[in-house]
Amino acid sequence: MMAINFQTKLTKIKDWTILHLPQEASAKLPSRGMTMVSGTMNGIPFKAVLEPDGRYMSDTKPSHWFRPDEKLLTDASAKAGDMVDISLEPTKEWIDPEIPEDFQQVLDTSPKAKEIWNDISPIARWDWIRWIRAVKTQETREKHIKVALDKLNKGMRRPCCFNRALCSEPYVSRNWKLLDPES
Repeated sequence: MMAINFQTKLTKIKDWTILHLPQEASAKLPSRGMTMVSGTMNGIPFKAVLEPDGRYMSDTKPSHWFRPDEKLLTDASAKAGDMVDISLEPTKEWIDPEIPEDFQQVLDTSPKAKEIWNDISPIARWDWIRWIRAVKTQETREKHIKVALDKLNKGMRRPCCFNRALCSEPYVSRNWKLLDPES
């Protein structure tokens, strides 16, 4: 696949800096769901998982977004409000997700679940992490962690019934859709 090149403005949602792909750029990606990319921001290389913005069921065409880390922003001399030059290419080389501390603690209690976790693909790990975090309350999160451990112990390699085209980051979304940036 050829590189997808575009310019976009970095925005703020709460205290996060967000890169929201223009719909035309997102439409060139191979999936409406989570997508792994290699790319550059202002010429600085990065790898990132693009999260769907969850707008596939709305009047607005769907797109993708990601949260550039502080190192990338610093190296690219970019901040919220700046226009940035982006070049992206989808890749099959997935980075491992950061395992939330509460899930890691539970995972460490079960050798069987940990063995399955270590054997599944990075994309399957991303599915589990997204499924665990995509909740509104701590009580539901704890339930998801308990269910994830149980399913992994039973040999299940992916969560069931999870729509990969939804925005699963509750800090910057509501009703499975990315919040609008702050003005």
